[in-house]
Amino acid sequence: MIITDTHTHLYSEAFDDDRKEAIQKAIDLGVERFFIPAIDSTYTEGMLALEKEFPGHMFLMTGLHPTHVKENFEDELAHVEEMLDKHTYYAIGEIGIDLYWEKKYLKEQQIAFRKQIQIAKKHKLPIVIHCREAFDEVFEILEEEKGDDLRGIFHCFTGTYEQAEKAISYNMKLGIGGVVTFKNGKIDTFLKNIDLKHIVLETDSPYLAPTPYRGKRNESAYIVNVLEKLADIHGVPNEQIALETTKNSKEVFGI
Repeated sequence: MIITDTHTHLYSEAFDDDRKEAIQKAIDLGVERFFIPAIDSTYTEGMLALEKEFPGHMFLMTGLHPTHVKENFEDELAHVEEMLDKHTYYAIGEIGIDLYWEKKYLKEQQIAFRKQIQIAKKHKLPIVIHCREAFDEVFEILEEEKGDDLRGIFHCFTGTYEQAEKAISYNMKLGIGGVVTFKNGKIDTFLKNIDLKHIVLETDSPYLAPTPYRGKRNESAYIVNVLEKLADIHGVPNEQIALETTKNSKEVFGI
């Protein structure tokens, strides 16, 4: 049973004391494929080192996270394009719009999101979207950029059923993580109505640990709890969830 974690920040400082052990723990549970989203240029070297240490398991993305879009965002986007010329990446992400923390850089976030979608199209890569309190703003840009050359994952999906359907209409898979196990998460109430072909698994570790680890550091190993919850919602064996979500990840990332 091969499990794919489509979104995990294993280069995070949260793993500095036991990174190797945490990764091996996940591998021992069947998590063979780890997709690593970018934040900004300061993490590039750490991501490359992670890939080098665990060849065949780590698949890197490049991009500028919306909460790191500041006055220098053009320089950061130039770094993204430079890295695409130097190294193999499997997606542009995580990118998008985040209005939870502040709205000061909304205009810059919109420009950066649109430009990174266009970079993804240019390089025939999928996008991985971060959206927090910004569904309308994200959907507005996806509507402008939609087409056969647009595909990806709506990371950490926490919207409504209607928003899920809209995201899928833009050729996005739904990234389902720890929130599906929360009592107040709400997405568990409608996910049974979403065909498994539209779903991939993720942890977003070290963030958003699933029940019973909520409030603690998340790990890729805990994706098993997400998988089991999804199997319960859909009324299918765990192995089927692993098989179908890994197949979906291959469709998105091309590997």
